[in-house]
Amino acid sequence: MKNYVYGIDLGGTTVKMGLFDSEGTALEKWEIVTRKEDSGDHILPDIAESILKKNEEKNIVIDDIEGIGIGVPGPITEDGQVLKCVNLGWGIFSVADKLSELTGVKKVKVGNDANVAALGEQWRGGGRGFNSIVMVTLGTGVGGGVILNGKILTGSNGAAGEIGHLTVNPKESKSCNCGKNGCLEQYSSATAIMRMAREGLAASNRVSMLRDYKEVTGREIFQAYTAGDELAKEIVDEFAFYLGLGLSHVAQVVDPEAFVIGGGVSKNGQVVIDVIKEHYEKNVMFALKNKEFRLAELGNDAGMYGSVRMVLE
Repeated sequence: MKNYVYGIDLGGTTVKMGLFDSEGTALEKWEIVTRKEDSGDHILPDIAESILKKNEEKNIVIDDIEGIGIGVPGPITEDGQVLKCVNLGWGIFSVADKLSELTGVKKVKVGNDANVAALGEQWRGGGRGFNSIVMVTLGTGVGGGVILNGKILTGSNGAAGEIGHLTVNPKESKSCNCGKNGCLEQYSSATAIMRMAREGLAASNRVSMLRDYKEVTGREIFQAYTAGDELAKEIVDEFAFYLGLGLSHVAQVVDPEAFVIGGGVSKNGQVVIDVIKEHYEKNVMFALKNKEFRLAELGNDAGMYGSVRMVLE
């Protein structure tokens, strides 16, 4: 049994890196800068240099490394090819082959970052104990990843799990960043609920706790909701209605055991789970009711854990 695995979460600003043992225990974590200049040509060499430096520091030989796992912000095929990653400047090439060449490590597993994070949560986070989950990340947008029978569902082009762009309101006139109208992330992201709060406050002079805050974020909206504020209740109900509706559609395709909710909005705790589940139950067919809803637990480390899991499968 080889002793070490590297887990990597490649982001647009930083690369989160971890050295793990063969049981999946984190031994050390660190970050390096994501250098996107020159069409992202420096990114993989920088990652490889950091790995080789850590090997030297810890007296680790290549033969003692089980493999490297890496989550990448773009569509990834099952054999480790990235199919263009615009925010990194990448075109189409094999991340797996390139990183293997640069490090000397034969086994390199690559996945889409959202899918890899979902795998991490299923393995060591909020999805523990379930073989099939859907991970939902509520941040600037709405991200997703689907794990079926312990495996990432990638799809034919590595783009499965893009639940944020399910159409939940075909009558919406405003465009989503993806070019469509009425996408889930237009209603259920952190960006969306802050927009709804601004619009609601501007539309009337109604009394609301939200007027007392210098800046209204998801945290303040959920605090006001819990306190019984009517405007906050309308915002949270709209957020939860569309998310519950969207997840009911997902359930009718993949029938997971559980949904794991992560991202910045999830930090508001159990109240988020409760309102989503209420609207999910109202919109889903009888056979798919009573799914488990859990909060994500790994935070920014989910991608590293998922990357390690890809190697150790």
